[in-house]
Amino acid sequence: MDLSIVDLSPVPDGGTARDAYANTVEAAQQAERLGYSRFWVAEHHGMADTLAGTTPEVLLGHLAAETESIRLGSGAVLLNHYSPFKVAEVFGALDGLAPGRIDAGLGRANGSPAVDRALGTERHVRNPDEDHAEKIEAVVSHLYDDYPDDHLYGDLEIPRSGEEPPAPWVLGSSPSSAALAGELGLPYCFAAFIRPQFAVHAFEEYHEQFQPSQLAGGIDEPHGMVAVNAVCAGTDEKAARLRAMAEASYKRMERGVVGTTPSVEEAIEELGGVPEPTPATLDDGEWPRAISGSPETLDGLLEQLADRVGADEMMIQHVVADHEDALRSHELLADGVGLTAR
Repeated sequence: MDLSIVDLSPVPDGGTARDAYANTVEAAQQAERLGYSRFWVAEHHGMADTLAGTTPEVLLGHLAAETESIRLGSGAVLLNHYSPFKVAEVFGALDGLAPGRIDAGLGRANGSPAVDRALGTERHVRNPDEDHAEKIEAVVSHLYDDYPDDHLYGDLEIPRSGEEPPAPWVLGSSPSSAALAGELGLPYCFAAFIRPQFAVHAFEEYHEQFQPSQLAGGIDEPHGMVAVNAVCAGTDEKAARLRAMAEASYKRMERGVVGTTPSVEEAIEELGGVPEPTPATLDDGEWPRAISGSPETLDGLLEQLADRVGADEMMIQHVVADHEDALRSHELLADGVGLTAR
């Protein structure tokens, strides 16, 4: 199984963005050593006291210098905030720094009204799907120099490494984003840690709507990845204790408290006890927002979820307050699924 990581650059308790970025670099280097396929970083705005991952294009440039072989990408760059040409220039420059190993993960999301105002983003458009599709097509056309000579943008160029251009991915958490990815003929990554209840329907839409791409950089057959919240420890019971942080964080979000990560002890107190371990076999239709387990348990769970939607790859996201626990989780999980260390 191809396994990857998406990192949100959480700010440690009492720490700063500097500490968060140092932890992200260490996690990327570990992922490369352990044999993970991709390491993506996220874009969140207005929560810098808890999540320092605001500008994936900046952090990816630094990661390019600190890694050698792992694919690096955005999970995602929020295309609704930016010009497609500028996004393509950014990823072209990243390709120059890490030739042939850049993923251009393209998504969309609105923040708070203050965030949208500060970013100069029009919050509502008449047809957001159509607007998003046009922007994705424009990014890909710029990345692959695919505009005809007589097009308005035909003479525009972006930086290039001379190797394989950045690989475009459509990212989302809804069936509409999946359908869009299928219609464009691009790889699709579904954020199951956001809306797991839509995972099956989203992949049904992706496969049903898929058509071989007319875009340079597109694909001829569907290729999907699922991002899941998962934490690994030596036993199912120890992993369930760590999963308490994700469960408590989700309950906080339901109350409008976004971006915070409680300690294990705080999470268990807020939940009223340690969560039950994730069962080794999930019932049909059961897709928890967060899963946990020993290496053997998680290997089986990831296989079940991938098979359920026909995913080709899986990606790990976690909510873990202690950086050493997070690194240990990635290490145990790599062993459980049989990744080949570099």
